[in-house]
Amino acid sequence: MANKKKPLRRCMACNSQKEKQELLRIVRTPENNLEIDLTGKKNGRGAYICRDEKCLNMAIKTKRLEKVLEKSIDQDFYEEIRGIIIGK
Repeated sequence: MANKKKPLRRCMACNSQKEKQELLRIVRTPENNLEIDLTGKKNGRGAYICRDEKCLNMAIKTKRLEKVLEKSIDQDFYEEIRGIIIGK
């Protein structure tokens, strides 16, 4: 039996391609709310970012997540993402 291909996704900050499980998914739901999707299965427009603080800082600086998700993101939400990345 052939090995099943693992889904690859691209980080919005550093543009590197990694396996879906290695990245953190941020979703703009159909209700226009932002959520951190730890399951990778929530409905809505998704964007992926490396689980690395450098990538998060780059995404904040360039407003890349805001452009991809077409929604402004407040600092509190970025801090929530940072908490997950650094493991709080």
